[in-house]
Amino acid sequence: MNVEQARFNMIEQQIRPWDVLDDGVLSLLAVVKREDFVPSDYKSLAFVDTEVPLPEGECMLAPRVEARLLQELQVQRHEKVLEVGTGSGYVAALLGHKAQQVHTMEIKPTLAKLAAQNLKKAAVFNVTVHQADGSAGLPAEEPFDAILLSGSVAEVPQALLDQLKPGGRLVAIVGQLPVMVAERITRTPEGRFEREALFDTVAPRLIGFAEPPRFKF
Repeated sequence: MNVEQARFNMIEQQIRPWDVLDDGVLSLLAVVKREDFVPSDYKSLAFVDTEVPLPEGECMLAPRVEARLLQELQVQRHEKVLEVGTGSGYVAALLGHKAQQVHTMEIKPTLAKLAAQNLKKAAVFNVTVHQADGSAGLPAEEPFDAILLSGSVAEVPQALLDQLKPGGRLVAIVGQLPVMVAERITRTPEGRFEREALFDTVAPRLIGFAEPPRFKF
């Protein structure tokens, strides 16, 4: 496989057509080597439009979803960012190249260790991996300029929104199958939370977040 051709095709044929037009994001996808964050058994899927299996039953999101979420978070170089759902560390690495400081939370110990190793190998040193349940955020490091949930939730906990700075934003995939919506929630200077629907998609659930009660008949 010609790796650089496959990377180019991923960007031009999957990601750009999915309304990822931010030149900063597109150029970053060409620099951060996604294949280095994919388990060895699945290297052939590194640039395919699919979710890539990870240890402990988890997965990497499809490349176009990762890229679109990154674009919509609108991270600036001076900002501090929180990610929930580290996985293999790839999205954390992308965030690390865009932000000043990144904290990323992974509930599964095997994945937290893997991500830390991958980030070190990739020489991304401004990302700290926390092996912990991310549903309550990271109060010790708040407030954050931006928060990204790298997976889906039934609803965004207020505890996470409260860790945003005024003007800060949170991007998450919210809802229930078969339809979920990526949302950007911005905290106004007055302390209100404004929600904006971005695009329809589906993604695996993040662990530890509350689910609504099911109807019983």
